[in-house]
Amino acid sequence: MRLAALRDAPSAFGSSHAAEVERTVEFWDDQVERSAAGRSPGYWLAERDGETVGLVGAFRPPDLTDDRVDLVSMWVAPSGRRRGTGRVLVDAVINWSRDTDAVAVELWVTRGNEPAATLYRSHGFDVTGDVALLPSDPCKDGLRMRLELG
Repeated sequence: MRLAALRDAPSAFGSSHAAEVERTVEFWDDQVERSAAGRSPGYWLAERDGETVGLVGAFRPPDLTDDRVDLVSMWVAPSGRRRGTGRVLVDAVINWSRDTDAVAVELWVTRGNEPAATLYRSHGFDVTGDVALLPSDPCKDGLRMRLELG
């Protein structure tokens, strides 16, 4: 799923298909085990009609003291778009964040990716004003968005 996402939207992630394809099956198995055990990072998959159509990740940055969660690696396959898949994935991260007593959820969205920005705004995320070049494509930049969890 991750490799399909990197092929479909290479500038939307902090990594590249070339880097990720080199990871071993053991690496991915470890990621799944850590997520299933409730340890950060967490990963969620969305399925529709037996087909995996989306993924999202979330983690607590270890070097921060503000108890926030970073939403990362959000992607919905073309067959799952405009069908509520993204909404379900974002809800999963927000719910997990609340369950683990986070104070906020933050994410980076590629400037110009209006479908994604609209989805995040519909959940209450606001643009913070922080801008950074994308690690995967320094010709593009991303905007930080934040949702306070009251």
